[in-house]
Amino acid sequence: MQNKITQLFGIEYPIIQAGMVWASGWRLASAVSNAGGLGLLGAGSMYPEILEEHIIKCKNATDKPFGVNVPMLYPDIEKLMDIIVKHEVKIVFTSAGNPKTWTKFLQEKGITVVHVVSSVKFALKAQEAGVDAVVAEGFEAGGHNGRDETTTMVLIPSVKEKIHIPLIAAGGIATGRAMLAAMVLGADAVQVGSRFVATPEASSHELFKKWVVDAKEGDTQLTLKELAPVRLLKNKFFQDVQEAYAKGATKQELKELLGRARAKKGMFEGDMEEGELEIGQVSGLIHNITPAAEIVAELMGEFNRAKAQIQDL
Repeated sequence: MQNKITQLFGIEYPIIQAGMVWASGWRLASAVSNAGGLGLLGAGSMYPEILEEHIIKCKNATDKPFGVNVPMLYPDIEKLMDIIVKHEVKIVFTSAGNPKTWTKFLQEKGITVVHVVSSVKFALKAQEAGVDAVVAEGFEAGGHNGRDETTTMVLIPSVKEKIHIPLIAAGGIATGRAMLAAMVLGADAVQVGSRFVATPEASSHELFKKWVVDAKEGDTQLTLKELAPVRLLKNKFFQDVQEAYAKGATKQELKELLGRARAKKGMFEGDMEEGELEIGQVSGLIHNITPAAEIVAELMGEFNRAKAQIQDL
């Protein structure tokens, strides 16, 4: 299946595995790339030396294209970028910051740059900055999210209407039918996050994966907007946040409640009570832990069946 995105990245299928904190290490990224999609390492939860280790291991595990997702608010971002250039990673997805900061630097090194946005306004800014493509991520997505709360079904056609560079849809996509819907709305590819958390290859704690597959509709909610909007599974920590809001907590008090390494505690170390459990609304549709390669095959199989059914209408 060839289109603008598969040609841009040199991949077989227009499926990108999101670069998620505490989930997207070399095992997951290489497995997705080997299956024909694009695997991404999630640098947001890696010290520079850890990212370097994962890049080396990913290169040893696949001869297919893979990339790195870099949140631009990362404190040691210069070190991360130097490592990416040193090891000749050819694809970088940037997020949580101004795309003008690093796009030209990376492209001058022969690197394809994609920026993640949550609105038409930011998609236009990314295009103006010269990125090669954008990921438009809807309100349904897990983890840190846009403040506008625009759903994927509204966001994708809105962005498509305004930009001329390739568009990748994200947020609430875990099935081939959702992939087809996103592409009908104007996307050239999909970025899938939550579904790839529930894989043996994801570096997340097994307890977190179990909570993801046990989640039901309504078990996630966006919160902590005063700091940085984040979609979480409801657990004790989430309830503590709600109680803080009920008591009129200030921004500083919320920051103190969040503390440090709360996401690592939950998703990586397996503290299901006190940890921050970031996952998307679509977790309610995820019912089993499945190898990444099987997920890629399932997505494409269902996509093609759904496309055939529509053509038969």
